[in-house]
Amino acid sequence: MKAGIHPDYREVVFQDVTTDFAFLTRSTLNSKESIKWTDGKEYPLIKVEISSASHPFYTGQHKIVDTTGRVDKFRKRYAK
Repeated sequence: MKAGIHPDYREVVFQDVTTDFAFLTRSTLNSKESIKWTDGKEYPLIKVEISSASHPFYTGQHKIVDTTGRVDKFRKRYAK
């Protein structure tokens, strides 16, 4: 392998904002927020809207996730 061409991976916590499910993994993403993990260490926190804990494919339940109000805009536009 060539030296110096690979990104700098570090441990980060990804947290699903709809279910509060969180997991620790390695990533190149940066974050200004941090969280204390179960091992007592502080890790950068990356918030995501959908993870395996909230995605309908994994949960088997259909749930509308509307964080920007698109469903309401659609209903207002076509409610005639």
